[in-house]
Amino acid sequence: MKKEKQEERENKKLPKIGEALKKKWLINGTKTIILVAMVIAIYIGINILLEKVVLPEIDCTENKIYSLSQESKDKVKNIEKDIEIIVINYSYDPSVINFTERYVEINNHIKIDKVDDLSARTDLMQTYSLNPTDSMIVVKAGQNEKTLRDSDLYTYDYSTYDQINITEEAITNAIIDVTTEEKSKIYFMSNNAMYSTQYFSTIMEEMEKEANEVETVDILANGGVPEDCDTLVITTLKQDITEQERDKIIAYIKNGGELLLMCGPNINGVDLTNFQKVLDEYGVTIEKGVVFEGNSKNMVSGYPDFIIEQTQSNSLTQKLNMTMDICLIDTAKITFNEEKLEELKVEKEALITTTEQAFVRKNLTQTSPTRTAEDGEPEVCTVAAIATKTIEEGKTSKLIIYADELFAMDMQVQINGYPTTTVSLRHNKDLILNSIAYLNEREDTMTIRKNYDTVKYTVTEQQNIIIMTIIFVLPVVIIIAGIVVWQIRRRKK
Repeated sequence: MKKEKQEERENKKLPKIGEALKKKWLINGTKTIILVAMVIAIYIGINILLEKVVLPEIDCTENKIYSLSQESKDKVKNIEKDIEIIVINYSYDPSVINFTERYVEINNHIKIDKVDDLSARTDLMQTYSLNPTDSMIVVKAGQNEKTLRDSDLYTYDYSTYDQINITEEAITNAIIDVTTEEKSKIYFMSNNAMYSTQYFSTIMEEMEKEANEVETVDILANGGVPEDCDTLVITTLKQDITEQERDKIIAYIKNGGELLLMCGPNINGVDLTNFQKVLDEYGVTIEKGVVFEGNSKNMVSGYPDFIIEQTQSNSLTQKLNMTMDICLIDTAKITFNEEKLEELKVEKEALITTTEQAFVRKNLTQTSPTRTAEDGEPEVCTVAAIATKTIEEGKTSKLIIYADELFAMDMQVQINGYPTTTVSLRHNKDLILNSIAYLNEREDTMTIRKNYDTVKYTVTEQQNIIIMTIIFVLPVVIIIAGIVVWQIRRRKK
């Protein structure tokens, strides 16, 4: 009887215990679902927030190839105009989007509009004549705008066959272009020139891309150098300038005018008496003969008159963010009248020099690739230079002279069997553009290059200890700590 009553009491408790367990499970289950939902909601919220927020850049590469250079930051940070950068169909290339977002960090006047579905933006398709799959970057400031295509974000070094990423350079210069009210005026002197300006079309187009206006001028027909000329470009002459042209150019110099000369050796022996009078204002002379390199490492494909030289340290290159080497073709040697420089109030700087194994060849019928008895002695030759002439206190005239014009032209050549143009060799184009920027005191448009070469990363001993600790020691510590906590809780029970 007792046994039956005890079983009855126990049976009565079972439903209550079952109900309690159900309620406890229900409560804990509800809490778990709520907790999971909260975690998911927080995760989604953080992702949405991160999509809208541009995080500060963290670039651990030595050359900062994934972040903006200090040059770009300095150029853009103080611009007070509202700028819109429309990035169209670049989801396939996150690096482009990354670069555009970096500009927002340094200037709150810059806004980014990312368009991944161009078919929904018929306004853009109509305005810029785009197909739904086309890519483009549009930089706008008020009524001014500049468009960039894929081809504007990359260039090629045809002597090394490397593709060079110039995305940062293109975007930075586009921002400067649309926010610059007054553009520099560049004039190419067309009269008496050996080559028409169509041979310099690439470099002229590149100058225009960097907030310059480029025109040609016949000084004799115009009655002088235009008053709005910021830089006068003179290329190799086929005949001497007139006395009137000479006097007009000298007057331009004495008024603080800037000159870029790209004049090769006078291989035809033309009398250039009047033109030399212009050069005499800076105490400079372009010598007769062609410079040949004697060092095989400084020539292209074994051609000693295709010389590869590196820029020297001077007031121009100190403002650059790269080591620049260029390829000059049939260049001449430049000399200065050292005795007259002080009298002329001229300070000179070597821009490009050869190795000490170079020599000058005046007899161009000689076909030997190496130095002969009738060639000049081996010497370091200056082939490009900067001269600054003080006109009066606070007023100067600057000259940049290259004893070569072929390196800046669209002249077709074959390098190792591949066709290219001479202006595309090495950093030829970049150095010319930087020369113009320097003469116009427009360092804000200087070209930007970064070293994208792959570099093997070797950790230091201290870094190696930290990495090994994180990989091996930290997990063991966490496991041990977990076991200790579990044992403590178990004993308390």
